[in-house]
Amino acid sequence: MPRFALKVEYHGGPFSGWQRQRDRPSVQGVIEAALAKLEPGEHKIAAAGRTDAGVHAMGQVAHCNLVKPWDPFALMGALNYHMKPAPVAIVDCAEVPCEWHARFSAQERRYFFRLAMRRAPVTHDAGLVWQVPHPLDIDAMRAGAAYLIGTHDFTTFRSTTCQSASPVKTLDAIEIAAAEGRGGPELQFQVRARSFLHNQVRSIVGSLERVGRGGWAPEAIRTALDAKDRAACGPVCPPQGLYLAGVGYEDDPFDAD
Repeated sequence: MPRFALKVEYHGGPFSGWQRQRDRPSVQGVIEAALAKLEPGEHKIAAAGRTDAGVHAMGQVAHCNLVKPWDPFALMGALNYHMKPAPVAIVDCAEVPCEWHARFSAQERRYFFRLAMRRAPVTHDAGLVWQVPHPLDIDAMRAGAAYLIGTHDFTTFRSTTCQSASPVKTLDAIEIAAAEGRGGPELQFQVRARSFLHNQVRSIVGSLERVGRGGWAPEAIRTALDAKDRAACGPVCPPQGLYLAGVGYEDDPFDAD
């Protein structure tokens, strides 16, 4: 039974999240329904990570098992045809060994977050950025983010419903850059780690925004981290600015070389 890796892009706005749910639309459900059009029967796909309602992806990775020996390019095209008009696209596809797993073979996840700074409502980027009506001090935010790099107990920055066995995670990088978005100035966050806790990135960005607007000193991030208490976290930012940007593997199945 051949196994295929799928690189998936989606707009999270219409969905209750990645994970299949009985009475709500999900990205997983859209892909599995398309697979059933190609090979009738029940299909269950696995992903590198589950995204929440409203969260987007540019480089989610999933895998599926099929009966027929599909050409990967043909499979990609067929899935994209049957997923219309849902805002989900397979942007790459590759056959992988049967022991390869989208989640358990992953060595790195990369998240991207967009924060727009403007008073007027966003129009072209509605649902794609978190908008705040005030400027932010990027240097203060970078100073605060530096306290989070490395291996820590991130209890403060994870959801109370997080199912991870341990709150200890290693953040490899948090990069914050100023950019000119379609609606004006924005800050863009790049966050890298092997794995993340539930709501970890949104909790971190929300706390750093508080630093950027002057509500917290940068050192308050370290104080919140050391507290190991969810109540010490700043406001959790909304999901629409968050993107699963990519997943890293020792042997990238999409590497043409």
